[in-house]
Amino acid sequence: MLDKTPKELYERKALRINPAKTCQPIGAMYAALGIHKCLPHSHGSQGCCSYHRMQLTRHFKDPIMASTSSFTEGACVFGGGSNMKTAVKNIFEIYEPDIIAVHTTCLSETIGDDLKTIIAQSQSIVPEGKHVIHASTPSYVGSHVTGYSNMVKAIVTYLAENTETPNEKINIIPGFVSPGDIREIKKLLQLLGVPFIMMPDTSGVVDAGMTGHYDMYPAGGTKLEDVKDTGNSKHTLALGSFSSEAGAAELDKKCKVPMDTLTMPIGIEAVDRFLMTVCKLTDKEVPYEIEEERTQLVDLMLDSHQYLYGKKVAISGDPDTVISMTEFVVSLGMIPKYIVTGTPGASFEKQIKAILVKAGIEEECKYKASGDLFELHQWIKNEPVDLLVGTTHSKFISRAEDIPLIRFGFPIIDRYAHAYMPTTGYKGAIRIIEMFTNAILDRQDRDCAEEDFEMVM
Repeated sequence: MLDKTPKELYERKALRINPAKTCQPIGAMYAALGIHKCLPHSHGSQGCCSYHRMQLTRHFKDPIMASTSSFTEGACVFGGGSNMKTAVKNIFEIYEPDIIAVHTTCLSETIGDDLKTIIAQSQSIVPEGKHVIHASTPSYVGSHVTGYSNMVKAIVTYLAENTETPNEKINIIPGFVSPGDIREIKKLLQLLGVPFIMMPDTSGVVDAGMTGHYDMYPAGGTKLEDVKDTGNSKHTLALGSFSSEAGAAELDKKCKVPMDTLTMPIGIEAVDRFLMTVCKLTDKEVPYEIEEERTQLVDLMLDSHQYLYGKKVAISGDPDTVISMTEFVVSLGMIPKYIVTGTPGASFEKQIKAILVKAGIEEECKYKASGDLFELHQWIKNEPVDLLVGTTHSKFISRAEDIPLIRFGFPIIDRYAHAYMPTTGYKGAIRIIEMFTNAILDRQDRDCAEEDFEMVM
């Protein structure tokens, strides 16, 4: 006991207060929605499915469709196999999806349901050309990012095929980002003239427009034939090591498609790496339209430097987006004072440390994986920051400490239209600078107004 430091003696390890994450099935549900005519299915109680749908609906402001095995006391005791088989039969008859993507919950994982066997036993009631796949996503392990990763890997495991007919395409696994981000990545690839398969692709699904009639399966999402064709691609780019790398590694293992893992293309350096990697793989040249966007971003970085330089920032959220945001904040001359993700994983701290060491500011900053917003709040109380970057749940810190909040990541449930607006690409970086600078200027205007009022009084 005496050999331990005060931090080791009193550090809170067995409890998380207001964790900067949510549970695996939400990520699995979101990934499944990125496949065209896929119905996510929650193998557990009805309440779990309702919660997961509600969180996604509140974030995207769009109805999220999913089904459930609706466990009762009997299923808890005798297993959910019967519920699952009945659900498969009813779903295909009533809702007519092309794929049912099953994810587990705490309950089904705890009682030990063998989904692989149950699905195999259900094949006789699966219509020809239809599919049932599954991912193991216990809520007491990992986070929603882990669930997204597990479902992407399951999609590859069940559906990807190598027919030995090369398609000369690049696979892009975008990670847990909004449809607006995916559209921006697709735009860059289209401007480059690169043939690609985006998988999963939630654009056109959770940001579908109002057409005047209800479509249970909107036009968006990766088509089944394209999902299968990922096994014939020349390369896979996994955007984010936490959310995308496992699926890319499975494609390499199963179909011998080589892969690279890149940071999420958020901020100037990360987008540069993404574009240069794509150009190297395809022998393409960066067109003027993309170069112009970059010059606009650089110009705005210079224009905003006087307001952003030296400002201290606290960043929290999903690991892949937080890593890229930290790198971008550093490139703006700001100091990422506190960096927290709720998702466990030693590579997060390793990647963050590399960014801070390169910038020569590691001694000034604190960073933590598997952290929570309560601890982040404690850090801020001890030494305040100028700006908060995080989800809606960070607003309580913002209010308590009177610090401007830039809403970023998942979930954002108290603002509208954010899912349509990209943070990826050069255009996304321009938007981030706009939000940062305006928040700082609003704060300065308010402080000046208060000073003027005090002088009058």
